Amino acid sequence: MEPSIFRFILKYSWRQQLLILALTILSFPPLYYSLELPKLIINKALGDPDGPWILFGWDVERTRYLFALCGLFLLLVLIGGLLKYVLNVYAGIVAERMLRRLRYQLYEHVLRFPLSHFRKVSQGELVQMINAETEALGGFVGDAIAVPAFQGGTLLTILVFVFVQDPILGLAAIVLYPVQIYLIPKLQRQVNELAKQRVRQVRRNAERIGETCSTIREIHAHGTARYELARFSEQLGTIFWIRFAIYKKKFMIKFLNNFIAQLGPFLFFSIGGYLVIRGDITLGSLVAVVAAHKDLSAPWRELLTYYQTLYDVRVKYEQTVSQFLPPNLQPVERVVGEAERIPSFSGAVLKVTDLGLKDDSGEHALEGIDLEIALPAHVALVGPAGSGREELTLVLAGLVTPSGGKVTIDGVVLHDLPEPSLARKLAYVSNQPTLLTGTLADNLLYGLKQRPVAPPPGAEASRARRLRERREALASGNSADEADAEWVDWEAVGLRSPQERLSAMIRVLRAVALAEDVYAFGLRGVLPPGREELASLLLEARRAMRERLASDERLARLVEPFDPDRYNTNATVAENLLFGRPLGNVFDLEHLPSHPHVRSVLAELGLVDDLMRVGYRLAETMVELFSDLPRDHEYYRRFAFIAPEDLPEFKRILGRASIDRLQRLKPNERERLLELPFKLVVARHRLGLVDETLQARILRARRRFRQTLPPGLVGAVAFFDPERYNPAASVQENVLFGKIAYGQPQAHQKVAAVLAEVLEERGLVDVVIEIGLHAECGVGGSRLSLPQRQKLAIARELFRRPEILVLHEATAVLDAAERETVRTAILRAMRGRSVIWSLEDPSAAHLFDRVVVLERGRVVAQGTFGEVAKRASAATALEAAG
Repeated sequence: MEPSIFRFILKYSWRQQLLILALTILSFPPLYYSLELPKLIINKALGDPDGPWILFGWDVERTRYLFALCGLFLLLVLIGGLLKYVLNVYAGIVAERMLRRLRYQLYEHVLRFPLSHFRKVSQGELVQMINAETEALGGFVGDAIAVPAFQGGTLLTILVFVFVQDPILGLAAIVLYPVQIYLIPKLQRQVNELAKQRVRQVRRNAERIGETCSTIREIHAHGTARYELARFSEQLGTIFWIRFAIYKKKFMIKFLNNFIAQLGPFLFFSIGGYLVIRGDITLGSLVAVVAAHKDLSAPWRELLTYYQTLYDVRVKYEQTVSQFLPPNLQPVERVVGEAERIPSFSGAVLKVTDLGLKDDSGEHALEGIDLEIALPAHVALVGPAGSGREELTLVLAGLVTPSGGKVTIDGVVLHDLPEPSLARKLAYVSNQPTLLTGTLADNLLYGLKQRPVAPPPGAEASRARRLRERREALASGNSADEADAEWVDWEAVGLRSPQERLSAMIRVLRAVALAEDVYAFGLRGVLPPGREELASLLLEARRAMRERLASDERLARLVEPFDPDRYNTNATVAENLLFGRPLGNVFDLEHLPSHPHVRSVLAELGLVDDLMRVGYRLAETMVELFSDLPRDHEYYRRFAFIAPEDLPEFKRILGRASIDRLQRLKPNERERLLELPFKLVVARHRLGLVDETLQARILRARRRFRQTLPPGLVGAVAFFDPERYNPAASVQENVLFGKIAYGQPQAHQKVAAVLAEVLEERGLVDVVIEIGLHAECGVGGSRLSLPQRQKLAIARELFRRPEILVLHEATAVLDAAERETVRTAILRAMRGRSVIWSLEDPSAAHLFDRVVVLERGRVVAQGTFGEVAKRASAATALEAAG
């Protein structure tokens, strides 16, 4: 990256800056003559009754002369305005391209940071610098040449015009500039220094917020919310006092600028008026000078602002760039270089020679490591905490560059290979897996996305748009690769047909004991776009399920089917009214009565007041039940329609009006009461508030809702139909075509077992798993449990079939039974390939061909399990590790 903002500007946009300069120069002649013409209009067309009135060598009539000059004035203003418009738009484009380039370079540097640097830098600070702090830098790039050239040229043009009219007036126009040049920059430097303090404090605030989000469980567990609020309040107070100081100095600058600007007219009217009275200048000249001076203040103010911004931007750029140039930054060629063809590692020798690694404090984490491993081999690394096991796995995986020594495979230095090449042969799984925001499938296939392998679907149809976006990306120094292209390299894992790919994905999920979880996600999921052909298969399963329920009375009691003529007591009031699932966000089940069409149906059938009274009684019951209960009480889970934080609000609403005086409430309070009963499930909550009479009225509202649904809303609801698949409902709801009954012993387990049988008989279990693969993982995998995240991370690396799999305590979060199952599955899957596993449980070391024992960053023993166990020091280390 360039060390200064101007080096950055000149390196990447010097041609564009020259064009901006040319456009700026073109705008000055129209500006000068637009100042000259008012003087001619006043002195000649209006002030000289005798003429002659010569225009372009022609003697014209006085009125025509006046209108011709006015027309020329308008034309010059239009030309000047158009040139300024073109200049501003082009400068804006240049600024956005350079801002895009800068952000891209910063993000690229983040990808090149050594792993150890992420322990020193705050994620919040990086986000703040790349997103917010570069905004001002990007804006300055477009103004770097344009503003001083245009505003300075404008200022010079106006001053030349004023001096041409009268040198004394010209001196009056600039006499106070030295005062501003001396005072304003001094004050502005103080403002800039305060602004830097504010930026640093805002970064600390971002770090504090990020820390709070990552430690929210600890905060709640220790009851330290008040302490955290006090700490954050102190930081906000620091920003307040910095801002207060900035405001005082900034508005003092504004006061001085405005005061000095108003002294100009005073000098012109006094000195210029005196000169007009003496006859030294004409009235038209004075009027033209006064008008010119009015235009003079704007470019002068812009130049002062530019100077004020320049210092701040220069410092901010240098500070930002310095944060993204840590020691040991990876070469860009290693991170994003083209993948090279590497010979198979089978039969090669992995050699570690005098390997050393220092931690952040300069202490040796690894020292003098020497290993020689004939591949393929299964190698266990064992040792107590702090022995260097994790550091060694990171080095062997090519993720950390050693501070001394080297790792070679058949003479090829591991850390010299480009990461895309290395990733095709070698995989790594840690004990702290990180998942990307996206679906399970996105994460499972992430390891196959080193390069685009095919254009995106429908690329030809949008060819012109894609070419335009590609040109713009290249003009901004960005990657021209299309994010929506086909990136998954199926050829790398030898999978060609869609069925082969799905089967391979399911096999690896089963190997890591994750298939059942994904199957459960699939039951709760909906059909993904483009797989509508599965609907007919699931409809067959629905018919089979219906037959199973009809043939077993006890089983039938466990599912209440959807019936257009019956109220489903195991569904919410909202689901009963809609009798379907919303498509899109037109209808929100959480706030259904607020929709105009729903409200009109409820009002037509007289249900608004009745349901509001049900909401009032429900709120009364909730406040009475929960007032003295802790937030984690089981009742909150059972009565899920009201949250602990909502209780105070409902208590206030109840205190404002009785059940017979609900009209006294504010509209938003009545709305809250009306929404409350729509979450009620009769069979689950058993509060007796939705009786059979009210159920019958809701059924009438259901029919009326569908009959009167406006044509524009017909596609907003997928109604339940016994003979049609509902695309908005879950797979389980579609196959059951009903709700599992509450209050029946083990209803969910029994129905789930029958459902699994029906799906398995029709070969649909894999179909459901495929649907489950489209389940969202959440930010960083937050929707998955820790064991699920760990299993998915292992599956991701197994799926890409690496020749060497490096793991660090990869099964530590699993329970004992699953740990053994997954460990065995990994070793079986990697048979004939290499595994290097830093074990959390050294008792499993006997499963490996070779065992390496580490202690305090050094190898103290290596060999087969039997050989290592015979040595006293190694055996002691093994016991200590356990």
